Amino acid sequence: MDILIEDKLSLQTDVNSTCLNNNAHLGCDIFSGAGGMSLGAEMAGINISFAVENDKYAAETFLKNHSSSKVIVEDIRNVKPTELISKNPFVLFGGPPCQGFSLSNTVTRNSKNEKNSLFEEFLRFIEELEPEWCVFENVEGFRSFQKGKVVKILKKRLEDLGYTVNFDVLIASDYGVPQDRKRFFMIGNRNGIKFKFPEPILNKFTVADAFFDLPNLQNGDFIESLPYNGLANNEFAETMRANSNYSTQNYVSRNRDYVLERYRHIKQGQNWRAIPDELMTNYADKNNCHSGIYKRLNSEKPSVVISNYRKNMLIHPFENRGLSVREAARLQSFPDDFIFKGTLMYMQQQIGNAVPPILAKVIFERIINQS
Repeated sequence: MDILIEDKLSLQTDVNSTCLNNNAHLGCDIFSGAGGMSLGAEMAGINISFAVENDKYAAETFLKNHSSSKVIVEDIRNVKPTELISKNPFVLFGGPPCQGFSLSNTVTRNSKNEKNSLFEEFLRFIEELEPEWCVFENVEGFRSFQKGKVVKILKKRLEDLGYTVNFDVLIASDYGVPQDRKRFFMIGNRNGIKFKFPEPILNKFTVADAFFDLPNLQNGDFIESLPYNGLANNEFAETMRANSNYSTQNYVSRNRDYVLERYRHIKQGQNWRAIPDELMTNYADKNNCHSGIYKRLNSEKPSVVISNYRKNMLIHPFENRGLSVREAARLQSFPDDFIFKGTLMYMQQQIGNAVPPILAKVIFERIINQS
C-alpha cells in the first residue's frame, strides 16, 4: 500500500477505454471512503473515472473493488480535478465531513479556514469540472445543522454555480437495504432539471433476510471463507451472493467473557437496559448509556444503524457475539464479492461509514432516467 501513497497517480489504471468510446456516463467520487456510492453508481451504469480518498486503508479497499478507476490517495486540497478528467463529466458526488463546521466562515467563503475547507473543496470541484449532475450526501443531521442555515447556504452556492437543486433525507430500508439508516442528499443539475426523489418501496428486507444463509460463527472467529448455510431464501440474499460461491471475511471481534455474559441477558430488540446492574459496575452511571449500546438486532425488522457496530457492541440476533464483517457488510448492502482491506478495526470503520450501495444505486438510476 505504501507504493500507492508515494506514487499516487502513475500506478492507477486509466479509465476503461471501451467505456469512453461508448460515451458512457462518467462519474467522479470525492471523499469516497471504501466506495459504497461508487458501487451503487456502477450498478446503475455509471463508470467511475476517479476517486479521491485520504485514508490509505479505505483507498486500498476502493482500488481492490474498482480496479478500472483512478484512486488518488491525497489531501483533497492538493488535488487539481482538471488534471484528472476533462470538464463536464456526467456526475460528481461525495460527502465531505462537516465536523467542526463554522457557519460564519462559510458565509464569507473563507476556504482557508480549516473547519470549512473540506466543504469548500466539494464546491471547488463542481466549479472547476462543471458536471451535468452533482450529489452531496451526508448524515441525517446535516439538514438541521445550525438550524438549517448550512443547507440553505449549500443550496444557494450550488444555484450560484448554475444548478437546479433539490434535497431530502432518505431511509435506506425504504429502498431495499435491510437497515434503518438515514442519509441526507442534495442533488443538482446544470440543465434546469429538478431532481425527483424516488418513492419508497412497500416491502422491507429484515435482518433475517440478510443473515439467513450466512454461516454460524463464534466470538473471535477469523475465517476467510466458509460455505453458505443453505440456499438464499429471499431476493436480497440472492443479490448479495450472485457473484460469490462462499461467504468471505467472516471476521468477528473477540470480546471478553464479561461482555459475553452481558449479551446472554439481552433479547432481540433489547439493549443495555436488560443487563443486570451487577454486571455493569464499571459504568459510573449506567443511565448515561445511549440506546444503541449493547443492542441485540431484531431478526424480523431492518437493522438499526450500524455506524460503529464494534464500539456499540451490536449483538447478533441469535448468537451471543458481535457482528462479522460479512454480516455488517450485508446490512449495508455490500455484495459478498466486495472485499475490505486493512486491519479488522479499519474494515469495521469503512463499513460503518459507507453509504449503502443499493441506496446509492436507486439515486443514480433516477438521475440517469431524468437526464
